[in-house]
Amino acid sequence: MSCCTPDAARPTTIATTTATATTTYTVAGMSCGHCRTAVTEAVGALVDVTSVDVDVPGGLVTVTTGGAPDDTAIAAAIDDAGYTLTGRA
Repeated sequence: MSCCTPDAARPTTIATTTATATTTYTVAGMSCGHCRTAVTEAVGALVDVTSVDVDVPGGLVTVTTGGAPDDTAIAAAIDDAGYTLTGRA
């Protein structure tokens, strides 16, 4: 029996959605393109991080994660890159 015959049960589709969160942090010590690259690479390497946007003049880092952000891991990654996460914007 084929799925296209009238007697066959219709195939089912299970829809899955992944909740994402976008969080903006204030970061001290960034001043140039190298800073942008260092922070982007450090934070982007974390599990569940799907995107990183760094605003050097504004001192802001916006992180999108596949679920709730791990503030501790993000702060550690920024610290390891040589900068200081000072809080959420």
